[in-house]
Amino acid sequence: MLELTEERVIPKKMNPENGLLIEHQARYRFASQYCQGRVLDIACGVGYGTEMLLALGEGIKEIVGVDVEAEVIDYARQHYLHPWITFKVGDAKDKSLVDEIGRFDTIVSLETIEHIKDDYAFIDNLIRLLKEEGRLIISTPFGNGRKEPCANPYHYRQYREEEFRQLLTPFSKVEMHYQINDRIEVAKKDQKYYLMVAVCQR
Repeated sequence: MLELTEERVIPKKMNPENGLLIEHQARYRFASQYCQGRVLDIACGVGYGTEMLLALGEGIKEIVGVDVEAEVIDYARQHYLHPWITFKVGDAKDKSLVDEIGRFDTIVSLETIEHIKDDYAFIDNLIRLLKEEGRLIISTPFGNGRKEPCANPYHYRQYREEEFRQLLTPFSKVEMHYQINDRIEVAKKDQKYYLMVAVCQR
């Protein structure tokens, strides 16, 4: 049976008022406004967010949800399957993934990159999976810096903003947004945020 962890969100096992759940849902809600055509939800977890993207997005033709854990993909197929959604087991770092699932108009990658040791290779693979002029929506928490110790045992690192922006330099355009609680917005003066959400154009 799939269990909750500090890094796994399972809405059907959580109180709807849970702050972590509300914050994650806010990110998917934000990402949905940019989703069009063929959409990839990379590291989709149990699939609730994949379903949210389909329900809220306009102009979506197909969504593929990919996660490295077979047990969460099994759960996603049981609870969030839809004719326009396909869930697959796959590694976000696998260069051959594009041969299996093709390329996408939109990729959503929420709370993933801090879990991956070779983050630059991960970004390269996302670019490989994007169509020309495709769009990536990617989020990560603020931290003390990529070379600093990270208190979260599940994360390889947490970024300062300039480091996160450096990762995204292969994209032609990057719009940065910031999250506090369930709000995602452009930066406001004197407001402290804990998470960055970038909208990137290939």
